[in-house]
Amino acid sequence: MCAYHYHMRLSGVAAVVLLLLLYAVHRWRNPRCSGGRLPPGSMGLPLVGETLQFFSPDASLDVPRFVRHRLERYGPIFKTSLVGHPVVVSADEELNYMVFQQEGRLFQSWYPDSFVEILGRDNVGEQQGAMFKHLKNMVLRYLGPESLRESSMLRDVEHAVGSSLCTWSTLPAVELKEAVSTMVFDLSANKLLGLEPSRSKILRKSFFDFVRGLISFPLYLPGTAYYSCMKGRQSAMEVLQEVLEERKRSVQLPGAGGGAMETTRRHGDFLDLVIQEMTKEKPLVTDRMALDLMFVLLFASFHTTSLALTLAVKLLADHPRVLEELTVEHETILSGRKACHGSDGITWMEYKSMTFTSQVINETVRLANIAPGIFRKALKDIRFKGFTIPAGWGVMVCPPAVHLNPVIYPDPLIFNPTRFKDKPEIDRGSRHFMAFGGGLRSCVGADFSKLQMSIFLHFLVTRYRWKNLWGGKIVRNPGLEFSDGYHIQIRHWN
Repeated sequence: MCAYHYHMRLSGVAAVVLLLLLYAVHRWRNPRCSGGRLPPGSMGLPLVGETLQFFSPDASLDVPRFVRHRLERYGPIFKTSLVGHPVVVSADEELNYMVFQQEGRLFQSWYPDSFVEILGRDNVGEQQGAMFKHLKNMVLRYLGPESLRESSMLRDVEHAVGSSLCTWSTLPAVELKEAVSTMVFDLSANKLLGLEPSRSKILRKSFFDFVRGLISFPLYLPGTAYYSCMKGRQSAMEVLQEVLEERKRSVQLPGAGGGAMETTRRHGDFLDLVIQEMTKEKPLVTDRMALDLMFVLLFASFHTTSLALTLAVKLLADHPRVLEELTVEHETILSGRKACHGSDGITWMEYKSMTFTSQVINETVRLANIAPGIFRKALKDIRFKGFTIPAGWGVMVCPPAVHLNPVIYPDPLIFNPTRFKDKPEIDRGSRHFMAFGGGLRSCVGADFSKLQMSIFLHFLVTRYRWKNLWGGKIVRNPGLEFSDGYHIQIRHWN
């Protein structure tokens, strides 16, 4: 009898647990929405959501499979759950525009916790309002178009590109993504931190480890890509901390009269501006903010540019007519320079005259879609086209779904730079072009990236010829990758 009662009690407890689990699963799959209707979609498995599907690789330049299949099933606005967060994914141009234009009122910048851990809790993307604008203006003072024109940046980019291509032309083969990444990273480390290539080597390795696991399933276990990414970040931050402390030690202490701190020597890099901010009487920038800012700028300046340049070279090799038109533009620049008996260096006026080059760059980054998603968070319940986005939910604007929409871009997977002819508004971003973000948080390094790409293409098509050797396979994971590298041979031609 006792055994019978024990068995019944155990069965009762099991039944209650099962009911609670079923209720929890039901609540997970059917989240509450006060006074409205959620967009269609699935929340996936409890806790995991649809994260595994989101990170599944796709060997195509097309819209990532995860988004593509759900757009076909649910339409341009759907719900999902990624790394434990409810998210509304948008391929709707009106909603995208609202998200970018209503920052601070209806939406604010937001990324999942795992991504924030990667970039740092004090990174510029986590800053809001006046502090974000302050940091953005700091960066624009150094990397904005006026600063690029008036500084030595153009000459420095020329030197980096010229010496790199010259070296590569002596090698039997070059893995272009790694080679371009090294070139751009060393240039960025020098202009941002004042580091010479010999000093930036250790930092570069840490960043390369970091990038390999940047967009990966957030499982912090040895052997996983995410673990490698976090270890790379830790190593990079140690080097940045050392660089920052060295620069701070070069600052004089206030004198007896209580005068403000002044640096004993200007380096002409971005770190000079950071130190100026940190040594003000009432500084707004903390050590942690400075470190995370430098980390994000280094990452963004080399990772996106190197991916875009590698893809541009591959696309040009695959489309000889586009390459021919690009070459004509740059040969014309050289002819004009010789006729005017000008210097060998590229002038700012010549750079700004590279119209077709700009179209090639825009078309490349349209196809590249290096950022698979741009995240925001709803600050209040938002009603849009009959749906409700609950307060606190994430919103992922999906650039690939816009850039590869055949209604906006006919034959969207075709490399056709002339589709950007006579569209100057693209350079400032629009509802249909968000390769450099949108709204207040459009990429502050976009002008620097375009400058590097333009000068690289100028040197490449006027002085060198190249041929594909092997590799070049495109994979989205969900970010853009060259899974087997892209190996080419470069030879001096002119």
